[in-house]
Amino acid sequence: MRSPRLRARRVAAFAVIMAGALALSACFPSWLFDRSGTAVDSSTREEVAPDLTEFYHQSVTWSECERDLLCATVAAPLSWEEPTAGRIDLAVVKREATGRSQGSLFVNPGGPGGSGWDYVAYSSFPGLERDFDMVGWDPRGVGQSSAVTCYTDDADRDEFLYGTYDSAYETEGWIDELTAVAEDYAQACLTGTGDLLANIDTVSTARDLDLLRAVLGNEKLNYLGYSYGTKIGATYAELYPQKVGRMVLDGAVDPLLSDFEGLKTQMVGFENAFRAYLTDCLSASGCPFSGDLDQALVQARTLIESAGTAGLVAADGRELDEATIGTAVALNLYSEGYWPSMTQMFEDLAAGDSESAFSSADQYNSRLPGGGYSGNSTDVYQAVTCADGDFLDDPASTLERVAEIDAAAPTIGRFFTYDDYAVLDVLCTNWPVPVSDPPATYDAEGAAPILVIGTSNDPATPYAWAQSLADQLSSGVLISYEGEGHTVYNQGVACIDDVVDEYFIRGVVPASDPLC
Repeated sequence: MRSPRLRARRVAAFAVIMAGALALSACFPSWLFDRSGTAVDSSTREEVAPDLTEFYHQSVTWSECERDLLCATVAAPLSWEEPTAGRIDLAVVKREATGRSQGSLFVNPGGPGGSGWDYVAYSSFPGLERDFDMVGWDPRGVGQSSAVTCYTDDADRDEFLYGTYDSAYETEGWIDELTAVAEDYAQACLTGTGDLLANIDTVSTARDLDLLRAVLGNEKLNYLGYSYGTKIGATYAELYPQKVGRMVLDGAVDPLLSDFEGLKTQMVGFENAFRAYLTDCLSASGCPFSGDLDQALVQARTLIESAGTAGLVAADGRELDEATIGTAVALNLYSEGYWPSMTQMFEDLAAGDSESAFSSADQYNSRLPGGGYSGNSTDVYQAVTCADGDFLDDPASTLERVAEIDAAAPTIGRFFTYDDYAVLDVLCTNWPVPVSDPPATYDAEGAAPILVIGTSNDPATPYAWAQSLADQLSSGVLISYEGEGHTVYNQGVACIDDVVDEYFIRGVVPASDPLC
């Protein structure tokens, strides 16, 4: 399971004071761009190092694409440390403002591995579309940009994500088997991706974002980031504090936590969300569990264990195990709207039917009905996590850490680790390229006000992370939402939507946390 699952599954879709001197991006009316596909020089033409001039001063060829959008490809350095060492392509999509544009507003939906191109192309932003050109891009390694490629055969992907082991989980034999799987996968990533694999880190993505800002003609960066997208935004602010325009980080990641501490905290978040689900389930008719909450928690864990070891097989031949059920549970905790599906899944598992569990796990893993995969999000998630990670520095063993997570999240934590923490720990310890050097701090001294949104019972990015990031950022402003689910802006919560829209459009910053 791709760990923080910092990708938000949201495509379905203030008491205030004016922030002084919060600069907007340069304004470019829609008629500036030639829809015929002619190259347009919209660059800010700002002064950069000589070996970056060709990138920052490049022209952009916009072409009409689906749904009356504009699409382009922008060149970026393969390595920001050695800009002359090669190029990569970044796929960009833009929905032009319906009114007078205040410039670009870049959006990232999370991940690592989420497609910003798809997110902007197929989502609506009703509060912002009049005033901004909504811009999405596939970060390096993702989708239509120069991509990370590991397994190209769907059967190999199935085996990596759903395959079972001869040894029982939480044994040395399992770790030996997992190590062999991880080494094979890592080599496939290196072979399929080449030099890009060593340049897939978040700092490189933040530098790409600054390039896009300049090439699209914006003096400052306006940015909306969800989940892992908040890490991209916080990294950008640390690297380029004077270029921050209006930035909102929803479902915040705490970038200073170690990988293990972050994952353990996240598992506690999922445990808390699962408790909320069970409390709701017990209050309704037809719940497959009974008694009080503590009794239901024991029943749920027992059902996962029994169904995961019963040898249940899907129609396509895949065998269900506890790890895949854990992935399915994770998917259904991302939103309160998924809870009825989880109840149905547990009812099916009790009846010996694995199909709904596989359906939820498939949605989580971007596996299409009937087989095949949508995009390369799994590969990107593993690659970026290993590139940014500190797994090599952790002296504890994988089995010791699994036991710690089980103690912290005693109902579902260990099931999540089997395809999550354990895979990452072993894979990243055997990763074939060096890890990156992330910022030591994220205070972004001198940046304009940055709104950091946290949801009280967000399972994937716990509220404490939003509190921490808002404190770390010298200009961080915490916006709190009391509720369930992962991320909240643009999901019909008027209190949050009004605050964010007012901030982006008019630069108005809340005088205090609105406590929505």
